Amino acid sequence: MHVLLAGGGSAGHTSPLLATADALRRLAPETEITCLGTREGLEARLIPEAGLRLELVPRVPLPRRPGADLLRVPGRLRAARRAALEVVDRVRPDVVVGFGGYVSVPAYLAARSRGLPVVVHEGNAIPGLANRLGARLTHHVATSFPGTDLAHATYIGLPVRRMISTLDRAALRDEALASFGLSADRPTLLVTGGSQGAARINAAVSGAAPALAAAGVQVLHVVGPKHTLELAEDVGTYVVEQYVDRMDLAYAAADAVLCRAGSNTVTEVSGVGLPAVYVPLPIGNGEQALNARPVVDAGGGLLVSDAALTPEWVAATLPGLLNDRDRLDAMGAAAAHVVPLDADEKLARIVLDAARDPGAAR
Repeated sequence: MHVLLAGGGSAGHTSPLLATADALRRLAPETEITCLGTREGLEARLIPEAGLRLELVPRVPLPRRPGADLLRVPGRLRAARRAALEVVDRVRPDVVVGFGGYVSVPAYLAARSRGLPVVVHEGNAIPGLANRLGARLTHHVATSFPGTDLAHATYIGLPVRRMISTLDRAALRDEALASFGLSADRPTLLVTGGSQGAARINAAVSGAAPALAAAGVQVLHVVGPKHTLELAEDVGTYVVEQYVDRMDLAYAAADAVLCRAGSNTVTEVSGVGLPAVYVPLPIGNGEQALNARPVVDAGGGLLVSDAALTPEWVAATLPGLLNDRDRLDAMGAAAAHVVPLDADEKLARIVLDAARDPGAAR
């Protein structure tokens, strides 16, 4: 059996693709896997690093507003579809799986042209244009969050890495604290703006560093690969990392997280039972706020707008939260039961079933 996985451009598409590939190799070791991506996205580095074969198609951004770029889409899409068809004809997959984004549209169109079954996984609470198209071509559609408005959808959660889905935070805590030079007798706030960082989050938390230090709160701040911080002198233990490969260690060291609300972040943070302050990205179609909403409604997190996140807000709110052990424990317990962490194997089984079903292609 040969599976073609299409996704990329951002961690939100690449991470679930990699988690699904890993699950396929566990459940059906004989399965061949080829990935479809772009030269510009994170997948160009992460997929080969995972030992997977990567084929490239041209990037086709889909503008949200009318303009000159929108007029160029048909020509770009035809070129990407031709490239995807060339890959499909050469590797001859039994099923095509799309995770949304730039790469999935040409993959879906190529699969339809060759009569191949399609599986769609939507990462966000609000589906993107690519997966709205893909969902019209198949009944094998899975979503990361309940209530996502997508044809034929089944809610399974978001596939995440095994190092996260199997994480025992308590067992790893001592190693985690030592690896970052943190103390075991003070609460730890983990701050992350996602794979690229977030300037607004960086400025708000670093600006409140003296207040956090005065309250005995230590900070592990992942600022992003292109960001730096200038800190005041009296900030106590404030560890700055540009990028962390071992997020299992970061989660194990943390007592709470301040973060964006991308689908991967919400799934991982809530799934491992960490209370969180979610700060949705203030652009796009509002999907990040909706991603976090089930966790917040369950009592597992707080939702703060990007505009409201200031050093003054952080200083007034987070010291009390980080020093309230009972509240942290209650929030963590509430978060842990909202989003499932076994979506990788659920999606892999859907893929295998679709590939084995001669009537799956539409």
